[in-house]
Amino acid sequence: MTYSETLAYLYDQLPMFQRVGAAGFKKGLGNTERLVEAMGNPEQKFRSVHVAGTNGKGSSSHLLAAVLQAAGYKVGLYTSPHLREFTERVRVNGQELSADYLVAWVARWQPLFEEVQPSFFEMCVALAFCYFAEQRVDVAIVEVGLGGRLDSTNVITPLVSLITNISYDHQALLGDTLPEIAGEKAGIIKPGVPAVVSQTQPEVAAVFQREAAAKLAHLVFADQIYQAEFTDEPSLTTGRRPVAVTQQGRPYLLNAELGLPGDYQQFNLPGVLATLDELRAQGFRITEAAIRTGLRQVTQLTGLRGRWSIIGTRPLVVCDTGHNAAGLQLVLAQLLRLPHRHQHLVIGAVNDKDVGGMLALLPAAATYYFCAANIPRALPADELARQAVALGLKGLAYGSVAEAVAAARRAANSEDVVFIGGSTFVVAEVEDLYRTT
Repeated sequence: MTYSETLAYLYDQLPMFQRVGAAGFKKGLGNTERLVEAMGNPEQKFRSVHVAGTNGKGSSSHLLAAVLQAAGYKVGLYTSPHLREFTERVRVNGQELSADYLVAWVARWQPLFEEVQPSFFEMCVALAFCYFAEQRVDVAIVEVGLGGRLDSTNVITPLVSLITNISYDHQALLGDTLPEIAGEKAGIIKPGVPAVVSQTQPEVAAVFQREAAAKLAHLVFADQIYQAEFTDEPSLTTGRRPVAVTQQGRPYLLNAELGLPGDYQQFNLPGVLATLDELRAQGFRITEAAIRTGLRQVTQLTGLRGRWSIIGTRPLVVCDTGHNAAGLQLVLAQLLRLPHRHQHLVIGAVNDKDVGGMLALLPAAATYYFCAANIPRALPADELARQAVALGLKGLAYGSVAEAVAAARRAANSEDVVFIGGSTFVVAEVEDLYRTT
């Protein structure tokens, strides 16, 4: 098969959760265990860090990878979903998996796939593990796809497990209450393996304490050790933001810069730093200089895009992939602080999210440009506009993300702000995002 034919095989023959929703999700580790066993258990041939959470797991994974790269290690990074190109999901030292490797790998294992009938995500996990083993990475940062306990990535035994945040998302698959969702995330905690929780959330802290105690795993609530505070707004030229970090009330990283300038990163950073401490305790050499470099150059080192990405000025144009209530609240609070004459919001959504809850958070004074990403799960722009207008928001529906973005930029004057978000898949289609890195 060609590269495009290989992608079609991955997407169409085997359901992809990101495109079709719950129909593409298979609970349980059985298929993944069958795949990796047939492939010689590549997941046992490299060290790893496992990262779960509702919000922040992608940013935290990239920050960990960037710091470890800056410290001189060869670092694998597995994340999902991709924005533009499938190969973004699997990287080594920031370099994407090659298309040739993907084509050869799928061809080699196609008879096994026909026998096991794995999901798209189960195949992706096996692919990443094979690649990391063949590349002989020093350590791989492995992001959970959905949940944790039954996620395909949970066949690894990591050096440390990191859980970033618990919020409402994917309730139909993970549970209707925060403790139920936390129980699924806590499933990545392994016997005797240290676990870090980024935020102390009273509603779910006991879930992690019980799981860690049952597994005899050392547990750290990172925000009880580290506190991060942004000291200024992001630079419009570099996109970086000054941050000060204290360690149990004492100065730790002062005058540092973070290459991910969204407000929500101050909740991710303590978990990243506490995870690095656990790795240091296991022999990793990670200097303060490496931490500062990794935090500052995270987008250059890892290729991460779409987290409060500034892609234009005059008017200021910002993209962010935040898409559930907890993530959007922080994004919108930061958006409202931006100096502006008027706000123009390009918004899309997927049809299995709480769209009404998302729309209720949006500012009524803005002008809206409703759109649908080019995936089956996308809520049609006309339907999104209808629901929004019923809630008092003003705007029109557009035929594509590109049309909506173009209309917003035409309507905005130099003192306005344009925001693009509501769905990862909307941000993925913004061409300017790929021309700025």
